[in-house]
Amino acid sequence: MLTSLKIASGGIVAVIMMSTGSFGVLLHADDWTGWMGNARDGVYRESGIVDRIDDSGLPILWRTPIGGGYAGPSVADGRVYVFDYVRQAGDAFNSPDQRANLTGQERVTCLDEKTGAPIWVHDYECPYSISYPAGPRCTPTIDGDHVYTLGSEGDLHCLEAANGRVVWHLSLKKDLNADVPIWGFAAHPLVDGDLLYTMVGGRGQGIVAFDKKTGQVRWKQLDTVAGYCPPSIIEAAGVRQLIVYSPSGVDALDPQIGTPLWHIDIEPLYEMSITRPMKDGNLLYVSGIRTESVLMKLGTDSPSATDVWRGERDHSVFCSNSTPLFVDGVIYGTDCNEGSLIAVDSSNGERLWSTFAATRPEEERFVKHGTAFITRIGDTDRYFLFSEIGDLVMAELTRSGYQELGRMHVIEPTGEAFGREVVWSHPAYANRTAYIRNDQEVVAVSLAK
Repeated sequence: MLTSLKIASGGIVAVIMMSTGSFGVLLHADDWTGWMGNARDGVYRESGIVDRIDDSGLPILWRTPIGGGYAGPSVADGRVYVFDYVRQAGDAFNSPDQRANLTGQERVTCLDEKTGAPIWVHDYECPYSISYPAGPRCTPTIDGDHVYTLGSEGDLHCLEAANGRVVWHLSLKKDLNADVPIWGFAAHPLVDGDLLYTMVGGRGQGIVAFDKKTGQVRWKQLDTVAGYCPPSIIEAAGVRQLIVYSPSGVDALDPQIGTPLWHIDIEPLYEMSITRPMKDGNLLYVSGIRTESVLMKLGTDSPSATDVWRGERDHSVFCSNSTPLFVDGVIYGTDCNEGSLIAVDSSNGERLWSTFAATRPEEERFVKHGTAFITRIGDTDRYFLFSEIGDLVMAELTRSGYQELGRMHVIEPTGEAFGREVVWSHPAYANRTAYIRNDQEVVAVSLAK
């Protein structure tokens, strides 16, 4: 018989005591406060979740209608935040080299985590002139009592998490004279300490650090266009380093004042610096599309980086809109050329195995920019993979191969890319639940054991 149950939200521990007092079970729950999780490392750290997905699937807790967008949900303190676009007029077509012109509203909606019912909505008029104009790209970033959003046209907002009230707002386009990238602004805002970082683009302002409380510019750095990759912070040589991957290369900066620490050249095609550089020990892997990738070694005595190897065709993995994971000397990522999930030996860049099961299991041929969003489950070899066809997959990924542990179809692929239907949005994992969206709805799927 249960005699004691303690549950709260936000990095909580639920303690279950049995009447005999002979044993207890510790269940760790957590929030998902932004893109790729609280630590932005693509690791889901909750306990008490399923070991596999049975043929009967997992329970659907709720479905709530939303508008279009690529921005994943974020979750904190019993609330789910979704960023979307409500189109009013214009022809929404997808073209790699032509901007679509639309009128409509960008919208942030706060939902009750248990029911999916709306709590508040903040919206604003936002004409679009971008390619692939479904909606915002950037997952809301939650920091304490505030939510930060960056829209496709460069509207940067700080909102009160409780009610959606605007604390401050600025336009990267109007206030900083930034050019809107053809695929829109996509660098999920990063909050660290009292600063907020995002890619802006332009002479001396490739990246900008803002005061998170006021929106005031604290420092600017780098002569580069914005690209699409979110900044991240690592520690190497005992020094915290802000990692910036732009179309001009990879730079490490002092997070507090923006002073350059080191630079590595890499020029991704079409200015498509998208996926976060991923760290394993003192190695950092950076991927671009087609034939651009580099594995670098980080200095251990002082901040520095040197090339170890660079990718070539049929070598390495060339990721596009899904960031690879780098675990115990193996890089797991979906390849933009072949469209399959590929495992790569980081010591030399050689491919260990590949499979279409994670992206489009019916395919045995190349699928341009085939995509699955990869999330590791704790420190195990188990992963959640969310495929571009709307399947939630659990699989074991190791150096020796891919072993599927079940799947279920969660949501329809409502987007389009290269003539096929896709859903390109990173899920959130929190409260033993997966929160998954397309251009029509957000769905909560129970992961509880």
